Amino acid sequence: MLTKAVVVLAAATAVLGPCDPTGVRPPKDLAGTWGGDNAALIADDTSAHVHIGCTYGNIHQQIVPDANGRFDVPGEHNITAHPVDRGILHPARFAGRVIAGTMTLTVTLTDTTVTLGPVLLAYGKEPRMGPCPICRRPR
Repeated sequence: MLTKAVVVLAAATAVLGPCDPTGVRPPKDLAGTWGGDNAALIADDTSAHVHIGCTYGNIHQQIVPDANGRFDVPGEHNITAHPVDRGILHPARFAGRVIAGTMTLTVTLTDTTVTLGPVLLAYGKEPRMGPCPICRRPR
């Protein structure tokens, strides 16, 4: 009987993969809303939209963290979005780390010396944006 239980457990592990008893393994799919204080990241399987304070940016690819939960992807960011959006998009790098349901994110504009963050975001948490509204769809 014990042998049968071991075989079933081994088969289940092979099919489903090993569990993460620590709960800190980075997720492979970051799709959903990540919110924090004056910061947000809304991702799907093809792109992401970011707000930090009264700025916003777009990532035109899926964010896939490495085995350590780190990522660094290109995109564009607008630092003059509020109160009047001047429409100036700067090339940017979006870098961070995900541990369980928490993300640390930094945005670096590559054509200036501007760096935003790091900000702390939580998966499934509604962003608290303060005076600047969050746009739920990329501009």
